[in-house]
Amino acid sequence: MIADSELILNADGSIYHLNLLPEDLAPTIIFVGDPDRVEIVSKHFDTIEIRKGKREFITHTGMLRKKRISVISTGIGTDNIDIVFNEIDALANIDFATRSLKRDLTSLDIIRIGTSGSIQGDIKMGTILASEYAIGFDALMQFYIKSYSPQEREIQAAIQQEFSSLSFKPYVGSASEKLLNQIAGDLPKGITMTAPGFYAPQGRSVRSANVYPDLIQRVNAFTINGRLITNLEMETAGIYALANMFGHHALSINAILASRVNEDFSSNPKKIIDQTIRYVLDRL
Repeated sequence: MIADSELILNADGSIYHLNLLPEDLAPTIIFVGDPDRVEIVSKHFDTIEIRKGKREFITHTGMLRKKRISVISTGIGTDNIDIVFNEIDALANIDFATRSLKRDLTSLDIIRIGTSGSIQGDIKMGTILASEYAIGFDALMQFYIKSYSPQEREIQAAIQQEFSSLSFKPYVGSASEKLLNQIAGDLPKGITMTAPGFYAPQGRSVRSANVYPDLIQRVNAFTINGRLITNLEMETAGIYALANMFGHHALSINAILASRVNEDFSSNPKKIIDQTIRYVLDRL
């Protein structure tokens, strides 16, 4: 039995942060960072049956072409991913009445639709890119035990060598092969760097002195078995690592809005985001 302090429920029986009941969650879930983007996605649904929210966590659940889908805003960063991922897993796999693990576990399909900046000069703004692997430069997975594939360990060892002065160990997660084939078959793919912040952790300096002033140049030059780090953002590695750990399927689809190498930002980010949303929904 899971203690009240470990699995916190609201007075109505919903899970603490997401404010959802188990029946509110669909087996296919779209993650977006921005709460306002939930409605931009769900407006394409044929019907919407659930609209719930608490803090930055907004959920709409509905039907699209006879498929039940939930879209959830996670907010920014892997600290929020930790909350959302643990709570959706509990909604799917914990019996709230007995506070115990269900005998038959559910494997969820989770697709992140997010914005990102490219760190390779040949990746143009407006590109829709799938993350095959993601490297976490944050501390989330220092607190979890999970198994790593040989490919993930190889990438991890190489990035540790490149950034040997880090006081923590970067971690690596991989996309679901099932979702890569279903959704991203014709998309460019790459390794995504997940940063714990938007400014210095992504090599930006407005008025700060950074430990890695050449961060973009270093990650741009990094290669492992012919693979490059293609883009950076703030959630994908946490999503992949927790999905791998819990046995869910996850895929991150990135709308490239900026070129960090060419120092450009899209003049029409809304159009790129809308194209990315339509691309994903058409393939679900």
